[in-house]
Amino acid sequence: MPSPRAVLWDFGNVIVRWNPRTLYQKIFTDPVECDRFLSDVCTMAWHAPTDCGVTFAENCAALSAQHPHHEAEIWAWHHRWDEMFSGPIEETEAVIEALHARGVRQYGLSNISHETIDSTLAMSPAFGRLADFVASGRELVMKPDPAIYRIVCERFDLAPADILFVDDSARNIEAAAALGFDTHHFTDPAALRPAMEARGLL
Repeated sequence: MPSPRAVLWDFGNVIVRWNPRTLYQKIFTDPVECDRFLSDVCTMAWHAPTDCGVTFAENCAALSAQHPHHEAEIWAWHHRWDEMFSGPIEETEAVIEALHARGVRQYGLSNISHETIDSTLAMSPAFGRLADFVASGRELVMKPDPAIYRIVCERFDLAPADILFVDDSARNIEAAAALGFDTHHFTDPAALRPAMEARGLL
């Protein structure tokens, strides 16, 4: 199999660390209450529509109507979004810089709201090394839907086999692999550089 000639990066928990608990542990002093809120109220299933074009305001208003006693905590998801991040992942930043120095083409593919793209890109200079990116909130389709991977190939003029896709979600990795992408499931930052070296990219 030929080596990939471009790297496609997920954003959250690959380039920058994101976890709603980073915010909500400040709001709920009781860890049990925090767990219950994130598992029963502001769930990832509830959040998903914002990554597919629904505004934070729309999503928070609808949920607040269902859980009026948690209205303030629900709206914090919108108003204090950036507090869910805890900085860039240094190993990824270093690999992106090294690939840039080698002249390797780099792109992004993220399930991300159209409302939070700019603030996310400001969190690490590594984002500036990406030639372009595809964001689910702009395309109105999200990983692991095969359609968004096809958008990547068409927009960047690459075949799936040309691309090494790095993502922390097993479902997203499996979907890309099924379409012929080379993939690296990001679970250990220390394994990232060896994965690039194994493919001759570094």
